[in-house]
Amino acid sequence: MATKQIETKRKDLTSLSNATAEELQGWLQLAQKLKKESKAGRRQPLLEGKVLAMIFQKSSTRTRISFEAAMLQLGGHAMFLSSNDLQLGRGETVADTARVLSRYVDGIMARVYKHSDIETLAKHATVPVINGLSDYSHPCQALADYLTILEHKGRLQGVKLAYVGDGNNVAHSLLFGGAKLGVSVTCVTPQGYEPSEEVVSKAREDARSTGAQIEVTGDAAAGLRGADVIYTDVWASMGQEAEHAKRVEIFKHLQVNAALLAKTGKKDTLFMHCLPAHRGEEVTDEVADSPNSVIFDEAENRLHAQKALLVSLMG
Repeated sequence: MATKQIETKRKDLTSLSNATAEELQGWLQLAQKLKKESKAGRRQPLLEGKVLAMIFQKSSTRTRISFEAAMLQLGGHAMFLSSNDLQLGRGETVADTARVLSRYVDGIMARVYKHSDIETLAKHATVPVINGLSDYSHPCQALADYLTILEHKGRLQGVKLAYVGDGNNVAHSLLFGGAKLGVSVTCVTPQGYEPSEEVVSKAREDARSTGAQIEVTGDAAAGLRGADVIYTDVWASMGQEAEHAKRVEIFKHLQVNAALLAKTGKKDTLFMHCLPAHRGEEVTDEVADSPNSVIFDEAENRLHAQKALLVSLMG
């Protein structure tokens, strides 16, 4: 009589809120190690023979290329799947897609509109699921961001990060990650564009054990004072194009220019942006191309942080 195979489930990364401080620190340490080895030209066949399915409801530059390059460098293969390539476009449920893909591949990365799609994938897949971006969370980006800060500041504990702009998915992930890593995060946002109250509350709860301060304010001068890092994002994310003109008017006083950067009172404040940047809107060329800017180090670190994630979750 045939025996039924028991399906097992590895850990997912749907949001940094679901990762422990120890896991975050471990991923950062592994990313540093893998980056050093890669720069030295060492082969890293840690996922030889493994396949990652990559679902893209939203287009991408950094997410697609960094995951594909990561899997190639780790000896595996990444499979690009747009909505048009899947039966999702013809009515197959997300749950059934998760079940089917789990029979073929060793991991799933998805870049989606609705966070509920990520949660459904994770619930029904029997392989690890990684959130490549959702409307609620962008955990891979924040992991690369904290790797970048660690490289440039030599520490995370006690660092102050000021996020300026829309309280979006990137802001949420920075709040979750900062709280667990000891980074104080202040979100400077116009009224009505603050990060989710639920996210802020959870981050403050996590910050109790690290001493990080989690703040939300509309006062740029107060929020930026003493910041080691200024971080911004586009004012209108993908899917919000109809609101673009309105948002430009609301956010224009928060453009990261030389005057805003000076409000930190520090000459070595890092400037960060998850990219793509709308130069002349949320940031000026003067800042984006300044010695303070680490935006391209940050973009590169998507590769190394995600390699650490892939090895940890799929290895």
